[in-house]
Amino acid sequence: MAKFTLVCDKYHISQVEIIRSVIVKQTRGIYMFNKVMLPCLFLISSIALGKIKGEEVAVLTAPPEVPPPISRSHNTKVIVKLEVIEKKMKISDGVDYTFWTFGGTVPGSFIRIKEGDLVEFSLRNNPSSKMPHNIDLHAVTGPGGGASASFTLPGHESVFSFKALNSGLYVYHCATAPVGMHIANGLYGLIFVEPKDGLPKVDREFYVMQGDFYTKGKYGKQGYQPFDMEKAIDEKPTYVVFNGSTNSMTGDKSLKAKVGETIRLFVGNGGPNLVSSFHVIGEIFDKVYVEGGTGTINKNVQTTLVPAGGSAIVDFKLEAQGNLVIVDHSIFRTFNKGSLGLIKVDGDSEKDVFSGKMADNVYLPEGGAIQKINEKEVVTKASNIEDQFKLGKNVYSQNCAACHQPDGKGVKGAFPPLAKSDYLNKDVKGAISAVKNGLSGELKVNGEIYNGVMPSLGLSDADIANVLTYIYGSWGNSKKIVKESDVKAVPIKKQNGGEH
Repeated sequence: MAKFTLVCDKYHISQVEIIRSVIVKQTRGIYMFNKVMLPCLFLISSIALGKIKGEEVAVLTAPPEVPPPISRSHNTKVIVKLEVIEKKMKISDGVDYTFWTFGGTVPGSFIRIKEGDLVEFSLRNNPSSKMPHNIDLHAVTGPGGGASASFTLPGHESVFSFKALNSGLYVYHCATAPVGMHIANGLYGLIFVEPKDGLPKVDREFYVMQGDFYTKGKYGKQGYQPFDMEKAIDEKPTYVVFNGSTNSMTGDKSLKAKVGETIRLFVGNGGPNLVSSFHVIGEIFDKVYVEGGTGTINKNVQTTLVPAGGSAIVDFKLEAQGNLVIVDHSIFRTFNKGSLGLIKVDGDSEKDVFSGKMADNVYLPEGGAIQKINEKEVVTKASNIEDQFKLGKNVYSQNCAACHQPDGKGVKGAFPPLAKSDYLNKDVKGAISAVKNGLSGELKVNGEIYNGVMPSLGLSDADIANVLTYIYGSWGNSKKIVKESDVKAVPIKKQNGGEH
């Protein structure tokens, strides 16, 4: 009762007035409340639902990092501040895209609060933005998840509050019309409402969120690629990626852990369209918190579905050393559209768990994809040999490295080497034809016999010239410079073996 009196005093409202306001008029089944009383009543309900002590500013982290578990035992007022920033960033090697972001990253900043916390949410829209934005937090119980309360013009700030009533891992996203376009440009992230007693302790936690992107150009086409509304409506993404780009969790950016550790992945799917078949090659999920909830836990799961606008929490212990590959097991998305990441596990494998050899960096995007906002796509063209070499390296990493390996050494018995290749260095026209038309049948390279199929990659003449110039200039090859005119001079072979 004392707290009730304090709240009333704060808003200069008598207890009698509050009691009167709670006696409502019923009109057509709708209760009409005095709007003046809502702030007071909200605070009173907050007190009734749980004691709020003090306040703190939320720790926000960019992917793949996660804020530390909450150690306090009480609920508090948590201040969350997010800024919408529209910015050009890399979506793939040599490919730029204009992302719309929460906090400057895709996905947006990871938010961690506690069940029962009172959240004061501030959304700022950077003055450089071209569009109004808002936020729909699936953790919010209330109309639009906060969307109408947070509608924010460029250069403005909106503030609203909500009570975190339910524990779980929730998606947040922009819900300004056209909603699909705002999500498709990267405006999504995760908010974790930690249960009152927390989750079981693990050694490491990571933030992984899938999204599908729709560009005017095909996969890997160099330069600037704008958003394509028609492809988005048809649900035919150019890229399907984790954490905003094809290389967000590979190479130096790979997730790192050690044998014997238990790791937790907070997995989200921003969509806007595709359902993810989330899988880690070489691991079994010990626990899956189904659909991001904290009530139902499945054990010993190989692949878990994560719907667009949904989530999952997966825990697993690391028993073997090597590279674990994170994929969407709708597998063409991984090897042809970019949904790939790595967990590099150091240490000695536990006894008898795994005895075979694990090769590094076998799984890389193979490239290729099928293909309007009225922006012009900008294609990067080589103006000198240095540019040609750089562009060729990008084409190689996206289309060739999965088979022939990043160092050009190939895989013995399967994919012939390009490094110090006698086959390439003796016949430039044959090399052009192989890339342009594909190659099948028996082939002898550096004294070894290979018998397989290399499909035509569907590259432009410029891309073929660039990638071959890169290959010839690398790994001890002849340093031959291949021009676009050289590629044009090699005929395209018809399916029946003829030429045109």
